[in-house]
Amino acid sequence: MKSLEHAARMLGKLRNFCSREIMNRPQVLVTGGATRIGAEIAKGFAAQDWHVIIHYRSSSTEADALADTLPSAETIPCDLCDDNAAARMVEQLAERLSNWRCVINSASVFLYDDATKLDPDTNREAMQVNALSPTRIAQGFLTQAKADGPRCVINVTDMKIKNPNPDFFSYTMSKHALAATIPILAMSAPKDARIYGIAPGAILASHDQSEDETEVSHRLNLLERKTGAEEIADAALFLAKGALKSGSTLFIDSGQHILSQDRDVIYLAREGVAQ
Repeated sequence: MKSLEHAARMLGKLRNFCSREIMNRPQVLVTGGATRIGAEIAKGFAAQDWHVIIHYRSSSTEADALADTLPSAETIPCDLCDDNAAARMVEQLAERLSNWRCVINSASVFLYDDATKLDPDTNREAMQVNALSPTRIAQGFLTQAKADGPRCVINVTDMKIKNPNPDFFSYTMSKHALAATIPILAMSAPKDARIYGIAPGAILASHDQSEDETEVSHRLNLLERKTGAEEIADAALFLAKGALKSGSTLFIDSGQHILSQDRDVIYLAREGVAQ
């Protein structure tokens, strides 16, 4: 019995210590933070002494594994297909986080349809996950979060907002919708808050790409270079300082958005590899 009581006391002390550690760090929520670019962002913030809340929908194994490697992190599940659930997640976090400085809306669905025939189900999911839920998360954060310093929302959009093409039509439509919220939210945000965007180009292999196609597609940009996921994390860390004008978007795409491409680079690369 004494050993059980001792273990309980030690566990309580550990929880109190962990709680103090969390409260002594700025806190960031990264949606879609378990995998891909979201995971790189989570790692980048953790390396700069932030406490990282890793959101996931179905990637619980990946989220837990990532959290175990970071100095200060936790995981939280939420299906962003339900915007009410997204709003409740923010409310619950705001109740217990004392220095919640940043939200990064990185979660996204990337399903194919094209401009000749929009798929209604694909469109509804894209608009919900990529636009509506991130907006409600941002609004909830701006009205409820407590912080010791400047707060910011960073919406991850896509270079397609400047260089669109008919492929992945609903995805592109949803990213345009999310991009439109950035200057609008900036106009009404509290004085201590900033609203930013990051628009990546081709960063990681996606959809059904082969390795050869990925190597080609990632260089279809103005600089003919591969843009690294760590560059997205670095941009997010810079924006989290709140030094840039609110409402601004950074394009991290090696100049891809300046080009005019009539198809997604997945298919431009596939055509090139096949020739």
